[in-house]
Amino acid sequence: MKRRLTTRQVVLAGLMGALLMVLKEVLAPVPGVEPVTLLVILYALELPVLAPWAVAVFVVLEFVLYGFGMWSWMYLYIWLVPIAAARLLHRLDSALGWAAVSGAYGLAFGALCTPVYLLTQGPGGALAWWLAGIPTDVGHCIGNFFVMLLLYRPLRRVLHRIAAQT
Repeated sequence: MKRRLTTRQVVLAGLMGALLMVLKEVLAPVPGVEPVTLLVILYALELPVLAPWAVAVFVVLEFVLYGFGMWSWMYLYIWLVPIAAARLLHRLDSALGWAAVSGAYGLAFGALCTPVYLLTQGPGGALAWWLAGIPTDVGHCIGNFFVMLLLYRPLRRVLHRIAAQT
């Protein structure tokens, strides 16, 4: 039997998704630094039922702010990857370990987006798109690694307390 979300959980998921959007936009001018991966992983670890809903809110807000384009298709699945990684590795409780996972996700981000380009532009177009984005992926990797390394412990504690209240 499926359990329905409480009103508190629905509101919390909405706030979590909005926080993803606000922090992403605030840090957008800093190359390679985005808190979305960090928070999505932590949401999945501490509030696993709400994490997909928070990501859904984030994706909808992205569509509202930026419109719908080729990138939109990948946003329908790309943020579920760190949720899946967190669920698979949920026993890992090491800032360095999660920093490595987060960095690997940043490095693989472009490759994970290529299925959309493979379908729309063929193998050559997908390969060209991915190769052109490697410098961005390297920056994303470095940014994700250090953001996770620095903020994993304090944010996980906060989210653990929030999870205990829901």
